[in-house]
Amino acid sequence: MTSAFTVRPARSEDATAIALVHATSWRETYRGTLVPDSVLDAPTFLPDRERFWTRALTEERWAHMRVAVSEHDGEITGIAMSGPSEPDAACQHLFVLYALARHHGDGSGTALLHAVTRHDENTTLWVGDPNPRAQSSYRKHGFIPDGTVKVEDGVREIGMLRTASGGGTSP
Repeated sequence: MTSAFTVRPARSEDATAIALVHATSWRETYRGTLVPDSVLDAPTFLPDRERFWTRALTEERWAHMRVAVSEHDGEITGIAMSGPSEPDAACQHLFVLYALARHHGDGSGTALLHAVTRHDENTTLWVGDPNPRAQSSYRKHGFIPDGTVKVEDGVREIGMLRTASGGGTSP
């Protein structure tokens, strides 16, 4: 990848582009593995993502979330979102971290992670299983499996935790 990227806070006018990255990255990453094609190909899949991101970027109840995007040549190519983990609001939770496949390995995912999380706070996340690329990346950044597993809508996920100053690559 020759073009440089930038990372910045998401804005309300980004909702449509963010939804497209969200849906496209799911289709690229999960097709044939974790998410049934019927979900990925549903006519409501992209509009549902756009409604979600419009709410997340405009409604007051989402104001506590940290949302960032990566851009390459003015095109949004990655997204990340974190916020307080429930029920322990003292712990941050990484809810979203996706980049288009053509930008995997270019550093934008790491930059997005650092834009929405800090090493001085405990951070949790759920990651699809199996998803060796994502799990390896999270381990590189100090996350370790915490022993929890959940299955929602037929998708198996494992919990991971990074404790404050838990290692990995520093921002």
